[in-house]
Amino acid sequence: MGTPETVILLDEDGERIGTAPKADVHTHQTPLHLAFSCHVLNAAGQVLMTRRSLGKKTWPGVWTNSVCGHPAPGESFEDAIRRRSRDELGIEVTDIAPAVPDFRYRAVDASGIVENEVCPVFTARTTSEPVPHPDEVMDHAWVAPDDLHRAVAAAPWALSPWLVEHAPALRLPEQYPPGPGDQP
Repeated sequence: MGTPETVILLDEDGERIGTAPKADVHTHQTPLHLAFSCHVLNAAGQVLMTRRSLGKKTWPGVWTNSVCGHPAPGESFEDAIRRRSRDELGIEVTDIAPAVPDFRYRAVDASGIVENEVCPVFTARTTSEPVPHPDEVMDHAWVAPDDLHRAVAAAPWALSPWLVEHAPALRLPEQYPPGPGDQP
């Protein structure tokens, strides 16, 4: 997948205090760092759910939002979302917009690895069908926004903790209005 990722470290007030290699950060004592989550919608208004690869360090095999990642130093959230959407899902995204801009969470997976992130949540659109990278995503499904919310309510144990925690504040339209270039 290219050059090793660097994450932006944060203090408790969310101020940037440095960087560290991503591979060194996610441990049993993960420092607070900057991340993002994004929900990608298609022209029909369905949201893309992904199942994390079994090789992922945290929450392997768990269903979650479309794409997650960490902006590199000097990289905007929008550019990071486009990069990770291409790398993880093989798609191009447009119309990136904040959905839950102040989201922050801390969670510990079954192996004891900690996620500790300031993690704004975004939405985006695509007209492409995903071709996931197998190291990142083992399965995917397009679902209606109402079905996503029902799944979070019915089976939070089967989903990523960040999705379960931000879902109550997440508002996804039943159908996006057609964007430029979309077929009616």
